[in-house]
Amino acid sequence: MEAVQVEELTSGASGRIIPVFQNLRRSFFSYDAINRALILIRSLFLWILLLILPRRHRSSSSSPPSSPRSSDSASTATVFIKKRKFALRRDEDDTLRRRALAEALRMIVDENDVESENESGIGNSRCLWKTSLFYGVRRNALFCRSWLPVSGELKGIMIIIHGLNEHSGRYAHFARQLNSCNFGVYAMDWIGHGGSDGLHGYVPSLDHVVADTGAFLEKIKLENPSIPCFLFGHSTGGAVVLKAASYPHIEKMLEGIILTSPALRVKPAHPIVGAVAPLFSLVAPRYQFKGSHKRGIPVSRDPAALHAKYSDPLVYTGPMRVRTGHEILRISSHLMRNFKYVTVPFFVLHGTADRVTDPLASKDLYDEAASEFKEIKLYDGFLHDLLFEPERDEIAQDIIDWMEKKLSAGKH
Repeated sequence: MEAVQVEELTSGASGRIIPVFQNLRRSFFSYDAINRALILIRSLFLWILLLILPRRHRSSSSSPPSSPRSSDSASTATVFIKKRKFALRRDEDDTLRRRALAEALRMIVDENDVESENESGIGNSRCLWKTSLFYGVRRNALFCRSWLPVSGELKGIMIIIHGLNEHSGRYAHFARQLNSCNFGVYAMDWIGHGGSDGLHGYVPSLDHVVADTGAFLEKIKLENPSIPCFLFGHSTGGAVVLKAASYPHIEKMLEGIILTSPALRVKPAHPIVGAVAPLFSLVAPRYQFKGSHKRGIPVSRDPAALHAKYSDPLVYTGPMRVRTGHEILRISSHLMRNFKYVTVPFFVLHGTADRVTDPLASKDLYDEAASEFKEIKLYDGFLHDLLFEPERDEIAQDIIDWMEKKLSAGKH
């Protein structure tokens, strides 16, 4: 297979990360960037000062009156606290707004469905669906969905981990196809995504997402101890799933994992960016580079699917934040160094025309992984969002066929 050039502008897994850090390289030492960094450092210092000053006042009543400079510092710290509280309220209001949208989202997408409370049906196949909140390892409220077939014995359960900037509700059609083959489906919105807590589109740590994924899997497994479980991850969600499955306590709960267009090879625009990105993500983690917010490259060959994605208010389409970009670089680098230690059964799927994530990285994963039960399928000319391509039903059937093959192999 010929090498596929990954364009600078991306709109999915790597989320416009390369232009973000190109801007970082150009502007990190600019006057404005340095000035913002100094303001932030001074604010942090004043915050610490504000915590110390009351203690000092109580411990020594004979202390001289505070100087004008001290008063100015305390006043500045108070303004900083007020701004911080305002930002927190704004984030909470935005979370509640998104959660209401997520609750109202139609979870059954087929026109012929007949719904009765939380039950719907297509022909002879019916499902029960619901939404709920799951509290992650840091006690964040994470919005979850489930689709379960009404009749028939469950063959297995798939847990869906969506990609960067999207949400679990986009996978309703896929969930219904799985239900029709007697697979139950659960899905979880990451922090900062869909109806979950957090600033929209902001990921403070992908390790937190990995931990939340493991905790969610454990919860589902405890509720369904005899049902085989599969983890599915798309794009950056694929990187999250692969890292989660590298932990023995998580791998032992899994029958296998499915990765579509995983973000396994994401590199900065220049080596110096890799050096300064960790520092900059600490100094100004939520900073948005406006230069990275450009028209994205196509992620599907279906115009209707593209329109649906980018007109969806639960899909984040704003500029990428610095910490989010750094987290993608960090998890990608970790996974690339550890392909040879992968032992979990997996099925990786990738379009050869994907310009968001690198199909050759999926090929490297397949070649280097130590897993005994593994498979790769490359779709000639397909783009990034495989389950939103015109051939989505055939791709979903490939996934179902692999899961059934894995279940059959486990019985022998």
